[in-house]
Amino acid sequence: MHVIATAGHVDHGKSALLRALTGMEPDRWAEERRRGMTLDLGFVWTRLPEAGDIAFVDVPGHERLVGNMLAGVGPVPAVLFVVAADQGWQPQSEEHLAVLDALGVRHGVLAVTRSDLADPEEARARALDRIAGSRLGKLPSVTVSAVTGAGLDSLRTALVRLAAELPPPEREADVRLWVDRAFTVRGHGTVVTGTLGAGTLRVGDRLQLARDGVVLRVRGLECLKESRQEAGAVARVAVNLTGPGAGSLSRGDALLTPGRWLATDTVDVRLRGDRAADLPRELTLHAGSAAVPVTVRPLGEDTARLRLAATLPLRVGDTALLRDPARHRVPAGVTVLDVRPPSLTRRGAAAARDRDLRPGPEPADGAAELRRRGLIRRSELLAMGVRPPAEPVAGEWLADPGHWAALRARLTDAVEAYAARNPLEPGLPLEAARQALGLPDRALVDALLAQSSGLRHSEGRLYGSHAGPTLPPGVRAAVDAVRADLAEAPFRAPDADRLNALGLTPKLLAAAEAAGELLRIGKGVVLLPGADARAAAVLAELDQPFTASQACHALDSTRRVVIPLLEHLDRHGRTTRVDGALRRCRAADPDE
Repeated sequence: MHVIATAGHVDHGKSALLRALTGMEPDRWAEERRRGMTLDLGFVWTRLPEAGDIAFVDVPGHERLVGNMLAGVGPVPAVLFVVAADQGWQPQSEEHLAVLDALGVRHGVLAVTRSDLADPEEARARALDRIAGSRLGKLPSVTVSAVTGAGLDSLRTALVRLAAELPPPEREADVRLWVDRAFTVRGHGTVVTGTLGAGTLRVGDRLQLARDGVVLRVRGLECLKESRQEAGAVARVAVNLTGPGAGSLSRGDALLTPGRWLATDTVDVRLRGDRAADLPRELTLHAGSAAVPVTVRPLGEDTARLRLAATLPLRVGDTALLRDPARHRVPAGVTVLDVRPPSLTRRGAAAARDRDLRPGPEPADGAAELRRRGLIRRSELLAMGVRPPAEPVAGEWLADPGHWAALRARLTDAVEAYAARNPLEPGLPLEAARQALGLPDRALVDALLAQSSGLRHSEGRLYGSHAGPTLPPGVRAAVDAVRADLAEAPFRAPDADRLNALGLTPKLLAAAEAAGELLRIGKGVVLLPGADARAAAVLAELDQPFTASQACHALDSTRRVVIPLLEHLDRHGRTTRVDGALRRCRAADPDE
């Protein structure tokens, strides 16, 4: 299916043309038919050879109903622009063109209607000239009469060509359905309609209401009055919804793939139209079918920050427009550059932000976005509408390469600085490292550590490339005395009385271990570094498996030392328990 919106001045025959083209009545209200003027959105369709189904969103042309017009044209990729031969280019022709230009619509057909009432060539030439200066550029044009039927076949041919030029839809994309109508059907409940611009809807799907996060279920689905189990973009859809709050849905709401969108009330945008400094402070942002009052803060010549009166599910690269309802004017179209912009609190922050936004992500540049943010979760970047430029460094976390390198250097500096300030401490705690670097997740510290050759990690603390803390002279003498004892009897660790006599508290023993002077294998039990490997080698010579008593005898030690030593060897994979009393050395395991 293809979806095309109408545009043009009031009473130029948009609805009459669609009526003649499709055989359907686009004006839904009796008041519209009585007055001969479209007041709200209408929807009709036809099937054309080589193009399939083409649905039309018929919009009102009166200047007081531009808000309704915008709700219909916002999500639609192409336009049927209508100008009457007997009236030519009119004020609402100009405003509708400004709307289409601001929204970035690039595909369309010009239909000069009422060709039976006046020579259409002057109106056609004037319209083509005005349209050529917009993003629509040079449009194909036809002259038609809804009364006589003249030109309708030419219009059908032009519409087939237009359909062939439209970009293919992204049917695997996340769904964002802007609601343009909501009503209740007896026996079915709430039904909403809208133009599905991307993604696929299925009966049974869950959809999240953008404004409050409530999840609703798709109970039924129709396209062009036909029930469907599935509808892929681009399509006009009617969706029967059930769930809490379904009855509160109205025009301007958006239904989303759950968990894949960010709702925002602050966006940075690039402007197309008036300079940022010339914009009124208060305007209305039209995005999709939504219309939200915004406050404008200029950043640079063509960049601005918009603060929305209500949150909207916007993504980087989205197009929308700013309208001044009081003056019936569209001063600027906008392209969304950032949906999670930083705060602007310091002097000169706006100008700095403008520089940071150049060049803008059109389309969104993942590397540039990551460079601006340094760190961001992959799912959040996707929800912003930006394709991740690299693989995560930890979990879901993506990191800009330059920022990541700087973090590695800062981590090394933090570890060395901590060691200098705290010479008797065993190392920088991991949580302290996370806080020092301002990281949002401990996993990032682990990832940095894995890539930092000059750092090591033990028991929740980080150590630098130095040998460890520098021990004060008194502590050094005490440690040397312990080392001398162990040199004579490697597995006869000094007892508590000996350690107390030397003044070696648990904190000082930890400092000695960090300095690489001692090895702690249990509470108050210290050996020389490498003693665990020597013990494993001795035990490997025993008949396997062996008991703790046999280990004591082989190591010439006591249970006070051997039991924690064996547990240490278990933890490090050098020995393994066979049952409650027996162990074997893994190196001696015949199954390995």
